[in-house]
Amino acid sequence: MRAVVIEKFGLRPEVRDLPAPSAPPGGVVLDVEATGLCRSDHHAFAGHDDSVTLPRVPGHEMVGRVAALGEGVRAVRVGDRVTTPFVEGCGRCRWCRQGAAQICPDQTQPGFTHDGSWAEQVVIRAADHNLVPVGEELPAEAVVTLGCRFATAYRALTARAGLRAGESVAVIGCGGVGLSAIMIAASLGARPIAVDIDPGALALAREHGAAVAVDSRGLDPAATAAAIVEAAGERPTASVEALGREATTDAALLALAPLGRHVQIGLYAEPPRLAIPRVISQELAVLGSHGMAAADYPGLLALVREGSLRPQDLVTRTLDLEQACKALVELGERAPAGVGVIRP
Repeated sequence: MRAVVIEKFGLRPEVRDLPAPSAPPGGVVLDVEATGLCRSDHHAFAGHDDSVTLPRVPGHEMVGRVAALGEGVRAVRVGDRVTTPFVEGCGRCRWCRQGAAQICPDQTQPGFTHDGSWAEQVVIRAADHNLVPVGEELPAEAVVTLGCRFATAYRALTARAGLRAGESVAVIGCGGVGLSAIMIAASLGARPIAVDIDPGALALAREHGAAVAVDSRGLDPAATAAAIVEAAGERPTASVEALGREATTDAALLALAPLGRHVQIGLYAEPPRLAIPRVISQELAVLGSHGMAAADYPGLLALVREGSLRPQDLVTRTLDLEQACKALVELGERAPAGVGVIRP
């Protein structure tokens, strides 16, 4: 099979011919229909994640068809069209049994712990526990980002922040996961406030549900927080940081209303120093969000199927594997607005 291979951290990957994979016990091989270009892929490529060993095929968002079954697989058949969370639980531990596979201590992650979906085929472990059937009616562009960006944002807003209709939520960083959060918040009847330094990203955010857009170019955290409050006319009761930068997390914390809830999605390259005194004085809640278990997908898929949430509208470019190699390097600079989808 053809696949993108990272041979050295930070060095542009190449498309290579690799042996086709076989299905492990309890797992499957998928023929990849489409896969996502996500900022987390760049973290793996740049060496920010110590779970990644080289060489490695990146890619953790996907939609595809079951091509081969390993021993013991019961829940799917060859030919089924499926997606999967990027965090895949073992299916045996107490966290998985409780429906919290996203924090499974024995989790696997395609593109990180083993070869991922920037290839013609990919292996998924513990298939009965991790595969999500998606049927034939949804286009690939509506499904592919459900593996990471939309699933992470959905759980961040619903299960972690407990976002309610009518509430204001500041979303800082309007890349793929930030735009996903804005679309989901709008579909839930909340009032999303988009914050970014890229006018193109802010325009997309307004187009897809943001009630207010804040251009934070040249602003420090305190000034960004003030701009959020001024533009929104109030302090938001919830916030999401989708970049993984100390300054933008501080801006979110400084903007929040007392008793507000902040959800951290963005991954930091270095451990941050944050505005903890305000967390204490205003009794803010700071919450992490690390994907979503397959068991929690029905609510998200229902929004997509009914049309109130349209992930496909964020897709701004379609790439082949060769183009994906270049795009992965460019994610370390400023990624183009919107979502990139790769067709292996």
